[in-house]
Amino acid sequence: MTMRDRRFRVFLIAGVVVALVLAGVVSYYASSSPDGLEKVADDKGFLEQADDHATGDSPLADYGVEGVDNDRVSVGLAGVVGVALTLAIAGGLFLGLRLMRRPSSASAGRPEVDAASDQRSGP
Repeated sequence: MTMRDRRFRVFLIAGVVVALVLAGVVSYYASSSPDGLEKVADDKGFLEQADDHATGDSPLADYGVEGVDNDRVSVGLAGVVGVALTLAIAGGLFLGLRLMRRPSSASAGRPEVDAASDQRSGP
């Protein structure tokens, strides 16, 4: 493993650790004030017309984990689950795209030929 690869791996691991700490610990201290859209809806008087979200009864609704009574643990766990799901989806997409770009075994070892440069200009 080259030094560049090692530094990149350390950078990725540090990024995941920071994301997990922010989501698992610091997220509990986020403001509980309404966000901008909710505040404007309240100021303009149409907040009560809002309907519940279709996934409002899901296990991770309202920035917490259903069934966990401790608020601090519930919010932290929801954050960690969110980070893990995001990393899993993004990692899966990344690996899928990487595999799609990998040259097939039949063309391995041959340089890629651009279709435009392969055209013959005359006899």
